[in-house]
Amino acid sequence: MNQLFRVSRVCIAVWVSVAALGGCSGKNETPLFLESNRKGGVADAPVKEVPTDILSTQKAFSTVAKKVTPSVVNISTVSRKKYIQPFFEANPLFEDFFGAPQARRNKSLGSGFMISKDGYIVTNDHVVRDAESIQVKLSNDKVYDAKVVGADQKTDIAVIKIAAADLPTVVLGDSEKLEVGQWAIAIGNPFGLDRTMTVGVISATGRSNMGIETYENFIQTDASINPGNSGGPLLNVYGEVIGINTAIVAAGQGIGFAIPINMAKQVFSQLIKKGSVSRGYMGVTIQPVTEELARSFGLKQSKGALVNDVIKGGPADKAGIRQGDIITALNGSEVKDPSHLQRQVAEAGIGNISKITVFRDGRTLDLSITLGSADAAPKLRQRLEQGSQQQDGEADLLGLVVENDEQGGGVVVVDAMRGGAAAESGIKRGDVIVSVNRKRTATVAEYTRTIQQAARGGSLTILVRRGDSSIYFALRLK
Repeated sequence: MNQLFRVSRVCIAVWVSVAALGGCSGKNETPLFLESNRKGGVADAPVKEVPTDILSTQKAFSTVAKKVTPSVVNISTVSRKKYIQPFFEANPLFEDFFGAPQARRNKSLGSGFMISKDGYIVTNDHVVRDAESIQVKLSNDKVYDAKVVGADQKTDIAVIKIAAADLPTVVLGDSEKLEVGQWAIAIGNPFGLDRTMTVGVISATGRSNMGIETYENFIQTDASINPGNSGGPLLNVYGEVIGINTAIVAAGQGIGFAIPINMAKQVFSQLIKKGSVSRGYMGVTIQPVTEELARSFGLKQSKGALVNDVIKGGPADKAGIRQGDIITALNGSEVKDPSHLQRQVAEAGIGNISKITVFRDGRTLDLSITLGSADAAPKLRQRLEQGSQQQDGEADLLGLVVENDEQGGGVVVVDAMRGGAAAESGIKRGDVIVSVNRKRTATVAEYTRTIQQAARGGSLTILVRRGDSSIYFALRLK
């Protein structure tokens, strides 16, 4: 009986406990949190009606991530840097105690994307440069050793290869059709965080003169690009690759740069075929056309590239291009500035006949030029700087003291008075004045006579030789 009573008491205790637990979820109790009815809860979402365009945009980004992310790879490299011994370590006694100094190993991370099913991967040259070993990690976490197929420092593009098959590949788009304000999507491995996706817009196109690479035509975007994103793809909303993420402005937020895919295709196609890149060559040196130079040459707009030297026997020389010509178009495409012309010539093709438009003596001329190979371009002839010592003499109306060049190539500037028109324009001691207003000045007498005549117009255009370069200066007399 006592045993039966004890069992009953246990049953009653269990029943009371169950009742107490049930009371916690009773309707009169305040819940600990609210759960959305979109997940099976009872609470409505704070925003009941989301605009359909926002939902569509969100879905578009998610679709791009799902479709393209498998084609993006994580690249890790190990490079050996030469160790420079401090003077005290060079002592043999130091090695007896501490051993011989070792080269320093550096590890770096970057991104890339697969362009073929058999393992060709495009990335930045600076990601794999000087690498002793390269490993590629795919989205399925498989890791492969990679080798460099070819690299081009001038555009910062490289191609590497892994031994694999049936790989997911990207689809290349058309960067020429980009417009400012269009969506831009970056996928990469910033700070080693695998396959991170960021979204922004195209902030600008055709960015050049950034001092990043030799050939620049960058897409600017505010999609977040960080260390480790280098070499990853920049995409449009169709999931097409429109650029290769390459650089950032460290001091700014939301300023990243990508190499346009149309420019990159020509480079990595050559790297895959022959391991190197060949570019067109004209055989001229050029400089920007400033507003002052444009006025002095009679050009309405400060566009194009001013030819300040022509290499004898080069393609430009054979085509009839002269010193002082302003190149305004190549194959019907307007030349904006020297860097733009440099890219156009590089991409025009070796051995092809191109139409080049120049502005000369107030009129426009069309010439035919057969571009050579930059690999075979002759080096610019060396020239010693003249007039390194200041000599006594009276400055002329430009604020210059000059003397005859011993080599007969013009007159040497032995002094440029501070505050003078020439010094303010940028002419300095050691420059050799070759011409004034496109008239040769082989002697001091010719120079003096020419500037006196030219000064009546209030402005002059002076061509100087500085080291290996020729430079035009526009001077306005006060």
